[in-house]
Amino acid sequence: MTPEQVNIAVFAKAPEPGAAKTRLIPALGAPAAARLQRTLTRRAVATALQADLGSVTLWCAPDARHRFFRALRRHVGVPCHAQPAGDLGDRMLHAFRWHCAQGPLLLMGTDCPALSPGDLRTAAQALREGSDAVFLPAEDGGYVLVGLRRPQPALFEGIAWGTPSVMEETRVRLRACGAAWREPRTLWDVDRPADLPRLEALWRDAPQRS
Repeated sequence: MTPEQVNIAVFAKAPEPGAAKTRLIPALGAPAAARLQRTLTRRAVATALQADLGSVTLWCAPDARHRFFRALRRHVGVPCHAQPAGDLGDRMLHAFRWHCAQGPLLLMGTDCPALSPGDLRTAAQALREGSDAVFLPAEDGGYVLVGLRRPQPALFEGIAWGTPSVMEETRVRLRACGAAWREPRTLWDVDRPADLPRLEALWRDAPQRS
């Protein structure tokens, strides 16, 4: 029997100097921070494609017209969509509503280079086995991936995004709505200058894991 297709949406910000990876600008400078954003986005898309689970789409902010997104679409054939207006929760919920008519969806960002194709396959299997949701928490209290079988507005509305309480508040809401969910493992993301040595070590020791 063919496994159920699980599609993947990648949320990405345009690599515009001064607007991308702003918390890393003091350490790297604006141009280098933007270059890092380009690299992280390319790697995130490559990871999603290597997982070979279903279709991969790139959701772009502030829109899909940036030359980087156009080039990525040409080179790897990934469809690009503009993220809608609203906070992060609004935008993620929109993506789930757009995709879940076709089946389960994994939604990931670009800030977690430690995320591997194997992590995506594990998350997809959780949904295939009947979990309503799957999360990969981040060490900073957020999460780097969320997967759902169907849209769950309660998980995205009124969350204080970017704070250490995001994942714990999400668990409270999952319990309240009676959802069954899994958290296969906790990962880390690249957000602050203190994360850069860890990133350098990861890329030196494991340029692209499978």
